[in-house]
Amino acid sequence: MTADGFLEGRRLQMARGVLLQCIMGGYPPARFYGSDDGDLALVPDPAQIHRLPWSSQPRALAICDAHELTGESSPLSTRGQLKAVIARYAALGLAPVVATELEFFVFAPNPDPTQPFQPPLGLDGRREDGHSAFSVSSNNGLRPFFNEVYECMAALGLPRDTFMHEMGVSQFEINLLHGDPLLLADQTLLFKHLLKEVALKHGLTVVCMAKPLAHTPGSSMHIHQSIVEIGTGRNVFSDKAGEPTAIFRHFIGGLQAGLADFTALFAPNVNSYQRLCHPFASPNNACWSHDNRAAGLRIPASSPVARRVENRLPGADANPYLAIAASLAAGLYGIENKLEPSEPIQGEFVVPDNLSLPCTLHAALERLKRSQLAKELFGKEFIEGYIASKTMELTSFFDEITPWERRVLAAQA
Repeated sequence: MTADGFLEGRRLQMARGVLLQCIMGGYPPARFYGSDDGDLALVPDPAQIHRLPWSSQPRALAICDAHELTGESSPLSTRGQLKAVIARYAALGLAPVVATELEFFVFAPNPDPTQPFQPPLGLDGRREDGHSAFSVSSNNGLRPFFNEVYECMAALGLPRDTFMHEMGVSQFEINLLHGDPLLLADQTLLFKHLLKEVALKHGLTVVCMAKPLAHTPGSSMHIHQSIVEIGTGRNVFSDKAGEPTAIFRHFIGGLQAGLADFTALFAPNVNSYQRLCHPFASPNNACWSHDNRAAGLRIPASSPVARRVENRLPGADANPYLAIAASLAAGLYGIENKLEPSEPIQGEFVVPDNLSLPCTLHAALERLKRSQLAKELFGKEFIEGYIASKTMELTSFFDEITPWERRVLAAQA
């Protein structure tokens, strides 16, 4: 839209079905978004209008809510779903607080998708070989890129906590500062967009796939969650003596009750399960633990005022609005129904059958399809539309034969 049109308040409308567009560009049958495929109104959030600092031409980006033409939020909008979950907390006098940790890879250009990704050439003319995890000098070859990333984050008002080199080859992680869930979802979306745009300027490729490289750790989007009392700001996960509260236990119980049903919301792509099938630091379970990274739900070591629950299931490829909404909705379900969690696990452990999660996209979609809890919390229209779109993507994947199949199976009798 032109700047003049935007400033005049001209309404931007979009076909309703676009909210269910699959990643290849197609759409599920029209019955999933209204047979008429009528319009939605895109309503900009005044707090999320940003001049794009990396653009050589004056351009701005406005994050919008998708509203039905009758005025209410569209049930197909993931941002609207998150706002509805936050409102349910507010009705109880509570406000969730979240932070996201986003991992990503920085690669050289990859014009041929049949070839593996490669790290970019460093200042020494070599490609990183995987020995730079947590090194203070490992990104020297990417210094101009990261300098512009930092500058653009400041220009967009994205505060950062820590940046580090992660365990993978040319893999990095940012921790965004904790705050309002909607704000953090917006910031996560903006940061991922910023990364890709700045990378293109520097002749690089940023990849937020869950598992872009074989034999290498995948990329997560861990979600840290706590709940405060509106008005006082008191963390309701801790009592006056600094001990865990019943609300804290019930929140974990709700996550354990919902994680298997919601796996397809946290791990939305075929590639998501490549990350989860190698479970080191990518736990595919609903166990909980005090500071054990093998558990899907980890309680980081912290003071009572900072007591929180880390959901380690989501990958970097997850929709931040939907992943945060699903995690908070499950926790609230536990609070409202006073669900008790299992016993915490420590050290080496075997995942009980009742706390294991789907390990393929097909299994996760089948579980979501059977979930009455998902339909109760997100609405039948959204869940059925989401499943329809993801089923199209899965079918498209199965329409291709992979190099592994040709290499290993072609010679078999």
